[in-house]
Amino acid sequence: MVLAASTDLARGQTGFSLAFHICFAVFGVGMPWLLLYTERRWIRTGDPVWYALTRKWSRAFAVLFAVGAVSGTVLSFEFGLLWPAFMARYGGALGLSFTLEGFAFFIEAVFIGLYLYGWNRLSPRAHWWTMVPIAIAGTLSTLFIITANAWMNVPRGVREVDGRVVSAEPLAPFTVPSAPPQVVHMLLAALMCTGGVVAGVYAVGMLRGRRDAYHRRGLRVGLVIVLACAPLQLVVGDWAARVVDAQQPAKLAAMEALYRTGPHAPLTIGGIYDGTTGKIRYGIEIPDLLSVITGWKPGHTVTGLDAVPPGERPNSLVVHLAFDTMVGLGSAVIALAVAVGAVALWRRRRKVRPLIPLGRGWLLAAAGTGPASVIAMLAGWEVTEGGRQPWIVYGRMLVSDAVTTSPGIGWAFGGTLVLYLGLATALVLILRRMATGGPTYETGVPAPDAIAGRPAGPDPRPGAGAQDADEDATVRIVRMQRAGR
Repeated sequence: MVLAASTDLARGQTGFSLAFHICFAVFGVGMPWLLLYTERRWIRTGDPVWYALTRKWSRAFAVLFAVGAVSGTVLSFEFGLLWPAFMARYGGALGLSFTLEGFAFFIEAVFIGLYLYGWNRLSPRAHWWTMVPIAIAGTLSTLFIITANAWMNVPRGVREVDGRVVSAEPLAPFTVPSAPPQVVHMLLAALMCTGGVVAGVYAVGMLRGRRDAYHRRGLRVGLVIVLACAPLQLVVGDWAARVVDAQQPAKLAAMEALYRTGPHAPLTIGGIYDGTTGKIRYGIEIPDLLSVITGWKPGHTVTGLDAVPPGERPNSLVVHLAFDTMVGLGSAVIALAVAVGAVALWRRRRKVRPLIPLGRGWLLAAAGTGPASVIAMLAGWEVTEGGRQPWIVYGRMLVSDAVTTSPGIGWAFGGTLVLYLGLATALVLILRRMATGGPTYETGVPAPDAIAGRPAGPDPRPGAGAQDADEDATVRIVRMQRAGR
């Protein structure tokens, strides 16, 4: 009873910490790439709108990075304090992934300092280059951790004798079959979350009547990112599911709430799985489809939960609901991508501007892409982690064998909740204070046009800026002032 309580508390604390931290980790992956684009556009065109977007996003990114660094530090301590047997036994197998993640994090932190304090001290081109290692290191920092998780799902390269690891291949986390699809899946999810949240912020602003160039351009950048990644995520998700079918059949059975092993396996959409009877209620069952998806023929045999001992079965009620949530929200974003793409193509052929529709219904849908992407990402993590249960290392170590036996876990869990609640409150207050609701063009804007070899002013290319012909008066005044200096 005591061990079960300790296991539940440790799992709850780790799960809560991971869910909190991953919401910031995705911005560490996606936000630098958006900043590279917007600052490059400002350097090329000298347009103050791009400058305002870059400055605003860089400040928000700094706050998100700070909170993510604190939550990530807490999480790193939890691995050793809550799961000592796991780290003692398999720490050597995961050491390279964690070490490389640490180096990537420090590189990211150093260059973030250069980027934030270099606005008025570096040339625009040099300042832009300081963001390049941030984008690369931020992406690698997160993806190195994903390789460790991929190894926990499909452990390879470890030799054990009498329950003790006698040799471990350092590169195993990078070469296991689950690593490539998990890494790509997470990368696309991070870009979708970043683009969706950015699009959502500016869509809400436009719904409140702020339809200047600043809000339209911010919406366009974020929306293009999330809608471009959504169809790719469908392909990568299918790839990941096939790897799960080959390497973790019990997880696939839990995802699809499939109890009975055999051919002609149906695909069930929605519904509530009953672990007592092995049946799913209120679901929509499509005959043979799961066998066709996994084996390309109706007669393909799919492993069900009945092939797994009862004590080793994942909680299909939770995993199936999480999987349906992820797929449902992802499908909604894909449908929006198809609709926006069709409308944009129609407008382009008829030379209608802007290409992206900005009606109220479209803006409401765009505002929903942020929450949809974040919830789908969290649901996907529940599928990945919950589908592996009750194993912490699939087929090798149970969660109950890895947890600490030390007392006081409840107090640690309470302290973690208080810390994260304080971080979340501070984050909301700071971001609300930063959200002025409109562009703030600074008088000390550097002159990137001289570096680009052009006279000051808007982009001279034919047709450039056609979608922003109705820019607000503030932008035009700043441009005239710069041209007159």
